[in-house]
Amino acid sequence: MAKRILARTGLTLLIAAICFVMIAPVYIIVKVSFAEPWEVLTQHPTLLPHSFTLRHWTNVITSGNLWPALYKSLVVAFSTMFFSILVVAPGAYAISRLSPKVKYGFIMVLFFTKMFPTVGIALPISITFLKWNLLDTNTGLVLAHLIQQIPFMAWILVSTFSAIPRDLEEAASIDGCNRMQTLMRIVFPVAMQGIATAAMYVWLNSWNEFTYALYLSLTTKTLPLSVYYYVQRGGFFQQAAYATILAIPVMIITFVLQRYLKSDYLSGAVKG
Repeated sequence: MAKRILARTGLTLLIAAICFVMIAPVYIIVKVSFAEPWEVLTQHPTLLPHSFTLRHWTNVITSGNLWPALYKSLVVAFSTMFFSILVVAPGAYAISRLSPKVKYGFIMVLFFTKMFPTVGIALPISITFLKWNLLDTNTGLVLAHLIQQIPFMAWILVSTFSAIPRDLEEAASIDGCNRMQTLMRIVFPVAMQGIATAAMYVWLNSWNEFTYALYLSLTTKTLPLSVYYYVQRGGFFQQAAYATILAIPVMIITFVLQRYLKSDYLSGAVKG
């Protein structure tokens, strides 16, 4: 009994330490965004806040740079997520129903495409998009993000569809469903957990993406570029305010999609 209590106490302390390490940077950013300069720019800044001001947030909101960047980041992130699902979900299902050797070959190709560094292909893409008049457009940035996110989503969804028993499709076929009806009514709803997980990661990757945005955004920048702009200028407080605003949609989209993240999503799907 003493060993169990000691083990549980140690595990609790370990979890608390991990949570603290993960939450501390976010807390410091939020604290700096609302703190007076004299509280932060000192030799021994305190962990707990002792002052509160909205001046940094007001400067960011009224600067005229926040809303265009926020709008562009939201449009690009949601468009990348939508078109990734639209393209990848049917293709990943088709790959999952191939023979194991062929499916393994496709997965290896997906891994191979992720080996190319973003910096190495961002410049050729920007030159090509310049010729196509897609430079400094939301469409061009979405297409660039799709290059990076489609293989990532396909890798997740191939595993998701492979875990779905084919007995479900056979039962739907016996009940009179054609292939499209089986996909829309049976396969995709059962695979919603994997689709939601992949969509969430694709949205987060597109939301935080920096390299393509740096090459393809000239006038209207995304939020990560706005944070980088204040990093270059040394604006600690505006940088913290922008970083806090950058994190708010992440928490919202994670909260919305987490209801699909259930560990037992396939339980009860097949009986007997």
